[in-house]
Amino acid sequence: MKKRNIKNKEENNWEEKVVQVKRVTKVVKGGKKLSFRAVLVIGNENGNIGVGVGKANDVIGAVKKGVADAKKHSIKIPLTKYFSIPHPIHGTSGAAKVMLRPSATGSGVIAGGSTRTVLELAGIRNILAKQLGSNNTLNNARAVMDALNNLRTLEDTANNRDIEINQLY
Repeated sequence: MKKRNIKNKEENNWEEKVVQVKRVTKVVKGGKKLSFRAVLVIGNENGNIGVGVGKANDVIGAVKKGVADAKKHSIKIPLTKYFSIPHPIHGTSGAAKVMLRPSATGSGVIAGGSTRTVLELAGIRNILAKQLGSNNTLNNARAVMDALNNLRTLEDTANNRDIEINQLY
């Protein structure tokens, strides 16, 4: 019984933000069928982040499906002690490209749109981001996730090269 309580507390840690709700239509034999698509970002502001999409006949159902999808596709990212990223990186999804650069302490999150939401919920406080290519909300959020997923720490790099960390400097 105690394990179940711990799991519920863990799940309550996630903060969720709805990035976009769109009314979409599908043309069928009898006319047009309306449904809703919700794009959500969930994060615990401590390095865990997820982006999800949900589609349903009502907004509430779409949001629930989006949260479940975001939890399924969540990742853990490395943060520096200044709540930034370890190195500059690019990410892509479809035609959307995102450039992320670590920035000085106190500069804040310099980003726009869904990129900003993803970075804030990930717990990143000092970063510079630029969206290139597409303005699509979902693709930009997924491009940021792609970039964050490819981040490497010094320990990871040293282990991949089979050398000690102090030899990287």
